[in-house]
Order: sequence, then C-alpha cells, then structure tokens
Amino acid sequence: MTLIKKSALTATTLAALGLVNLGHAAEMERYIVKFKAGKGQGVAASVAQGKGKVERMLANHNAMSVSLPAQALKGLQNNPNVEYLEADVKRYMMSQTVPYGIPMVQADMLSDSAASNTLVCIIDSGYDGGHEDLNHNGAVQGTNDPGTGSWNTDENSHGTHVAGTIAGVANTVGVVGVLPNSNLNLHIIKVFGADGWAYSSGLVAALDACKAAQVDRQLDRMVINMSLGGSRSNRTEMRAFDQAFAEGILSIAAAGNDGNTRHSYPASYDSVVSVAAIDENKVVADFSQQTNQVELSGPGVGVLSTVPMNSAGISDLTVDGSAIASAMMDGSPIKSVSGDLVDCGTGEASCAASGKVCLIARGNVSFADKVLNCESNGGIGAVIYNNEPGMLYGTLGEAATNIPSVGISDSDGAALMASLGTANLAVSTDHYAYFDGTSMATPHVVGVAALVWSNNPTCSNAEVRSALTSTAEDLGAAGRDDAYGHGLVRAYDAHMALSSCTGGSGGGDTGGGGNDKPGKGKKNR
Repeated sequence: MTLIKKSALTATTLAALGLVNLGHAAEMERYIVKFKAGKGQGVAASVAQGKGKVERMLANHNAMSVSLPAQALKGLQNNPNVEYLEADVKRYMMSQTVPYGIPMVQADMLSDSAASNTLVCIIDSGYDGGHEDLNHNGAVQGTNDPGTGSWNTDENSHGTHVAGTIAGVANTVGVVGVLPNSNLNLHIIKVFGADGWAYSSGLVAALDACKAAQVDRQLDRMVINMSLGGSRSNRTEMRAFDQAFAEGILSIAAAGNDGNTRHSYPASYDSVVSVAAIDENKVVADFSQQTNQVELSGPGVGVLSTVPMNSAGISDLTVDGSAIASAMMDGSPIKSVSGDLVDCGTGEASCAASGKVCLIARGNVSFADKVLNCESNGGIGAVIYNNEPGMLYGTLGEAATNIPSVGISDSDGAALMASLGTANLAVSTDHYAYFDGTSMATPHVVGVAALVWSNNPTCSNAEVRSALTSTAEDLGAAGRDDAYGHGLVRAYDAHMALSSCTGGSGGGDTGGGGNDKPGKGKKNR
C-alpha cells in the first residue's frame, strides 16, 4: 500500500473552490477537563454550548475528555466549575521495530501465509532456543554438528542474528523478519562453535544434513542460508552445491567482507547465489567484496536483529552530560566506566591513557589492536570514531579485551576532538543488536527467496532465481556490475514475474562471494 500525503496548498485550493471545509473540524483540539465534584453535567453543557463535544467521561476521576474549537477554550478555562484543563495527549504503541531492510526488499508487500510449504536451512553458529522474538515450535528443528554443541545455543550471536532477519516473529517486541509469521519451517545446522570457524568438509556435511531434514519433513522447496565463506575454493564442496542445485535446492551465500575483488566460497560457485551488502541509501558497503560472481544485493549495514538473550548489545555514551550516539563493538565486555577523554590518534602508539577513555580514529590497524593498545596504556574505555560519513559499527573478532569499547560517527568524533571532555561509557546487556556485513545482507535475500517461492510453489529453484535477478532494482552502473550484481532483491516484483512456471529444475545464472571470516559479520578495522 502506498500512502500519499496531500499538501497544504492543495487542501487550501480545494477549500477555496468549496470542495472541502477546513473551518470547524481543523480547529478542534482534544483536552481533559477536571471538574468539581457533582458539576460534570454543567461542564458538559458548557462544552456543547461552545460547539465542542464530550468524547469520554472519566467519572471515577471527576473528569472528561472533550474536543473543543479554539474560540471555546478560554471560556471553559474560566468556568468556575473547572479545576483545570490539559491537553489529552496521544499515546502510541511501544512495540516491535520494523528494520529498514524489510520494506526495502518489499517483504511487507507479500503475504507469508503460505510459508509452511517451504524450508529454510540456516548453516551458521546456532540459534538461541530461548529468545523472545524467535519461534520455538515444531517448525524449528536443528542438527548438532560434532564438536559445536547444541544447535539451539549460540556462542557467537551470528546465527541468531541471521535467523531474526529471516524469521523474527510478528509479536509485540523486538523486530520482524522477512517472514514474520510462525509457520516458516527452519532447520538450523550449527557448524561454528565458540571459536567461530569450520572446515569445508563440515559445510558439505551441513548441506547433506539440510537435505536429510528436507526429506524427513517432506517439503518440496528449500533455500539454504550461508552467511559464511573463505578465500579458497574446494572441488568436493563445489560439486556438492552443484548437485544440490540440480536437485532443486537454492543455495545463497555472502559475497564477503574484505572490500576487495577476491572471490570467496561457497558464494563464488556458479550454483550458489552471491549477495553483496548495501546501506540504507542503497549504496554498496565499503567492505562488500566486488566480483564477477556477485548476483544480488541486500541490506547489510546497521541491520537490527536478534542476538542471544543477555548478549552485550547496548552502548551508552555521554560526554560532559551530552548524549553521543554510539554502537557497541561486537565482542566488547559489559562494563560501565567514567573518565576524561584522551586523544590517542589512530591507536597504534602509546598515549597517556591511564585512568582515561581513549578517543581513537579509525584506520591503519584493526579495532581489536586499537582497544588492546588503549588497555595496555592504562585506558579504561575506548571510543573509536569513523573516518568516513556515518556511524561506525565494528567487531573485535576473537580478541579478548577487558575494557568497554564503542564506535561513533565521524562528525561526533570531530566534535569530541575539538573539545575533549569527561566521558561516561557503558556497554550493557540486551538481546537485539546492529550488525554490518554481507552476512546480514544474505538472510534478506534468503528470506525473499523463500517468501517468493512459497507463493509460487510450482516454480523451480532456477525459475525463482531468474525472477529474483530479472526484477532486482538496478543499482550502480547500468545492468549487472561487480558491486551490486543485478541489484537490490525485491520480493513483490519477483512474485509478479512468476505468473507462470514450467517447474523445470537446474541451471541458472552465476553466483558468488562469501564472508572470509566465518561467524563475523561486522567490519574489524
């Protein structure tokens, strides 16, 4: 649905033509009137005399809600039977958030009521089995890969974040996913334990586990999410995914986060769809790998989704009493500190940080090295500011730090550099967080593929793939390019393109790209 606002000029012009009346109705405002005991009837009569309307009686409180024209307000305020009059202010639902990527990929324009006919297999770091915003019914099952622990736990947050983007539940809390109802079939394969990496053989075994789950659950359609990858190809792995595509499975993987033109796998196999990351303004992310295998783009910068309950997820920063927007570094410990800011340059050398909060510029070395250098110099916290426009979202990778650390924007960094003050920095617990990465773009595309396919169940995986690419919003250079592929995936447009299907399987366009650091979706430098 498209909502169109009428301009004030248009309304005024219509009024002049006598087609609308902007007089009495436009001047009515709503108030709560507190009246003296036993005087409600008389006050109501005064409201009516002033061409107002009683909207609601609050008899237990000797009050009423009324709508009044402006000219009647003063008279009612001076009424001897009125104790006071105040605005009847609006209240809004304090509920779940719709992340920007959901409408961007048109997920809100297509029903997911038929999603029970489709399986999404997520190969990642697990799934928080106790999260308030994720399904825990029979539609969610999983497989424990040897050595990684239970599939419904997640030590890395990554898999839970991916799952929330695909299937965050439409309830009253948190976020919504691309398929927000509770009837989507999920199968979770946990290949990443706490150390955050796996072998290509483990990925092949995970693919086999996905296939077995599809057979066991008697579902004809399956989309696989792989927000992971590595820089070297593997023949056994390639053949396994080629075979899966020939068997009617649609595999989708991340193009990679190294910001270069190197291929990453499994996404760069022809049988796998490669996904690049774009931001809220539909501009390719600086970290997104650009190759001739990139096929589609999805929202992958500052993506809000689920992380395991009690994960570190919220940061709070004030300097001299003024709030500064910040984003917790993924991997930061949960702590609160207070101290003067000190300029530590790019965090590569020693600085006089003892008992202070380090203010550090992004660049040259990893975020983990910056925070560790701050800590070794006696710093109690680290604030890293961007070296390009926008908020800085980052990860410490596997580094173990003992001080809280956050990212801020370039403009806020410049302002703090101009006037170093006293900072109060806190990283606290939550179960939602903003992540960056092609890892975050991939579940948007996976969700859209499952959504479109569930609404077109007679189509083949190749036909769905073709519809996704042919209807993508062209971004960057005209036509397919290495940064955006065919462009931003769009659910409704792809659905409309699938008016008739032959049901043939196999084939399709090239895919590509992957995440060179499995289990991590954010920038690390």
